Amino acid sequence: MKIPVGIPVFVAAAGIDPRFARLVHRYLLSAVVWLLLGSLAGLLDAFRFNFPELAEISWLSFGRVRPVHTSLVLFGWASLGLLGIALYVVPRSSRTTLYSLKAARASLWLWNTGLLLGCVGLLLGQNNGNMEYREMPAFLRVGGLPLPAVPLMAASVLLLAWNFYKTMATRKVSQIYISNWFFLLATLAVAVVIVIGYVPWFNRGLSQPVIQGWYMHNVVGMWFTPLAVGATYYTLPKLLNKPIYSYALGVLGFWTHIVFYTLIGTHHYIFSPVPPWLQTAAIIFSTAMMVPVWASTGNFLLTMRGERSAIRTSYSLPFLFVGAVAYGLASTQGTAEAFKSANEAWHFTHFTVGHSHLAMIGFVSFLAWGSIYGLLPRISGREPRVELVSVHFWLSFIGLMMMFFSLSIGGHNTGMAWIEGTSFIETVRAMAPYWVWRSVGGTFMLLGHIVFAINLWSMRPGAFVDLMQPPKAE
Repeated sequence: MKIPVGIPVFVAAAGIDPRFARLVHRYLLSAVVWLLLGSLAGLLDAFRFNFPELAEISWLSFGRVRPVHTSLVLFGWASLGLLGIALYVVPRSSRTTLYSLKAARASLWLWNTGLLLGCVGLLLGQNNGNMEYREMPAFLRVGGLPLPAVPLMAASVLLLAWNFYKTMATRKVSQIYISNWFFLLATLAVAVVIVIGYVPWFNRGLSQPVIQGWYMHNVVGMWFTPLAVGATYYTLPKLLNKPIYSYALGVLGFWTHIVFYTLIGTHHYIFSPVPPWLQTAAIIFSTAMMVPVWASTGNFLLTMRGERSAIRTSYSLPFLFVGAVAYGLASTQGTAEAFKSANEAWHFTHFTVGHSHLAMIGFVSFLAWGSIYGLLPRISGREPRVELVSVHFWLSFIGLMMMFFSLSIGGHNTGMAWIEGTSFIETVRAMAPYWVWRSVGGTFMLLGHIVFAINLWSMRPGAFVDLMQPPKAE
């Protein structure tokens, strides 16, 4: 079959193993299913702030739906979406094939099964202690039978780490590209984080909040951040057809990320009974985190310098631009929140909720969307409709801004009112208008996610990829 010369995605799709193309797409398809379900759960709880009696069903109560929302968006959408990108990047940057397609398929089934069992457990009222990002029970208990949930996800990520390592070991280039450093770090680190977070003897007495802060921040910092940053180090120069601004900055960001990020979790427990020296260490390392954050953020923005025309005409680069800026801003905001004066006003308010959405949607999700739009057509041979990509971008961006600013402003006002001695119930009433805007922003974002699902389906590998394969030898 003649290749339509001049159409880059078709040329890039030539010679791609259709099994590999479908594998990557299945990871992304699983991710978008979890994204839609997680967004619906989040929007249900958002509307409950204004309509508390909405859907009064025990298994849909706020306390059960909220951890389902965070689990599906974090471990369903963001994890599988970024892992799908990593499955593309690792072999392509190593100029080889993925070591084991079967192992990658097994990882997908293990992850999806574990996540499904864990969320069913949450809806049934089985909870790991209502601790942020680790509410999911390790085992779903049906009668007297424990069905593994978290252990399946841990096994999945270890299998992926082995698969990535073996692929890199058979690379056809001398060096390991910086993206792969981040991917291997993420898959190895998160297994350690899961084990320490769920082993019961680490979670007794005062050590429980210490481990909670450590777990919560390392899930974000040693899992989502390396995956998102690693994907961008490959996608951005690929789409701009130019090298990354500074490889040395990438190496600096990688090693300082490992050193500084692992000790900042206790800044969530300022003014608590946690030892003061540990609180101070968390503040110091939170400040030091500006080194890896702005090493990578600056690297991305300097790579985009002078590329306004490319960004304006591309349907992928605007996502990467927003994601890179959000990475720098969300991380800087997190550092500011670590200081005692800011913590006094903003902690326990909706300000932190706005911050987490800026990080997970503005930073992680926008970088993931940019990489998916930029890379998936190169193995499927199919591009999305540009108009629908634009609709997705603006719905998601406007919705995020509505949610972020309403929660940040309302949360700040709440914190200042508490300091002034205003009664709690008065601050609740004062938040009501901001909750309305939160729900409106969430609705925009859900609509954007639906459009993204349509776009992802339009990029599915089809007959074209099969036809591009060379004929089998007789």
